[in-house]
Amino acid sequence: MSDAAQPTAAEVRAAAEAVKTALDRHLAAVERRSGEDDPAVSEAFNQLAAAAEVYDELLYDRYDEVTPFEIPGAEDSLPPYAGPDEPNAISVLIRRDYTVAEPQRLLAQAQRIEAAEYDDDEAARSVPGALGILFGEFEADEIASRHKEFGLEEGDSTLWVTAAEEPAEAGEWLEAPFEHFDPQQVVCRFDVSAVFDDEAPDLEDDDIDFVEDGPEGPGTLARGHRADGGGDDADGDDELEPLDIRK
Repeated sequence: MSDAAQPTAAEVRAAAEAVKTALDRHLAAVERRSGEDDPAVSEAFNQLAAAAEVYDELLYDRYDEVTPFEIPGAEDSLPPYAGPDEPNAISVLIRRDYTVAEPQRLLAQAQRIEAAEYDDDEAARSVPGALGILFGEFEADEIASRHKEFGLEEGDSTLWVTAAEEPAEAGEWLEAPFEHFDPQQVVCRFDVSAVFDDEAPDLEDDDIDFVEDGPEGPGTLARGHRADGGGDDADGDDELEPLDIRK
């Protein structure tokens, strides 16, 4: 980082004061909590986490120092499972981030597909058009396994499994597919990120524990694991963060 971009000492001090204020608010909310899932406590927790993250970043940028605190992420703050004990349907919510690392490779692959499959020769001349061709031709899992061929670089990804009493009607949620998500219906989640490289232990298949009759419902996942059964991607770049999903 250049000197011009560094935060000032006053900005770091202000961020520290914000953490102190957020800490007091969190304690006050805990002292007044009305139940196990008091929304005021959750809000104060999130505010404290955000303030601590800002302070940690400014402290590092200004002084090359870090705090000893680690704020649990969203995977540790899911509400208790309140879905059916024996769900008749599940929904799988997936997010995968990519960087378009080699646009020319992406365009070349799309143009090859377009020449063989389509009459229109204009779509593959832009990155959005090439992406439309690519994701229209291949399943998302195949793109994930062949991303380098398409000039893409993997970023973070997450997969959430939610439970339901009954399957949705055909076309019921297509207009707003992510609008009706209920965190209390989450059975398990799997996260992959390079940020876990230095902190996550290697996980073997034996590390996946299913709670057959646990307090949060039968068959819930006690620890997360990559959906493909491996701990790393093909290049060993990313590891799954071990998660105690349903304790």
